Amino acid sequence: MKSIENKLPFIEEKIGSFYERTFSNEVNESELKWHFDLEDRIVICEHETDWMLQMDNQLPFKIQKNKQYFISEGEYHRIIKGNGNLTVKVFKLTSS
Repeated sequence: MKSIENKLPFIEEKIGSFYERTFSNEVNESELKWHFDLEDRIVICEHETDWMLQMDNQLPFKIQKNKQYFISEGEYHRIIKGNGNLTVKVFKLTSS
């Protein structure tokens, strides 16, 4: 299910306690914008990829298979397109 209103550059499906997001290799790089989220999250990619993640004020780095990336609420970041599709699990952490 792709959000048409928000024009998000991925397809997202909720699976249990996480969201699975797939970025197509056909996504236009201009759609992969700097943004921040309203909650802390952990992101995991379970496959080899050459897509990259860039955090605010840091150089981009290759997303590694099975590595957990913690992204703080309000921290600017972006995805940089690689080859093939990118599928990640996103665990949204809420404060209690």
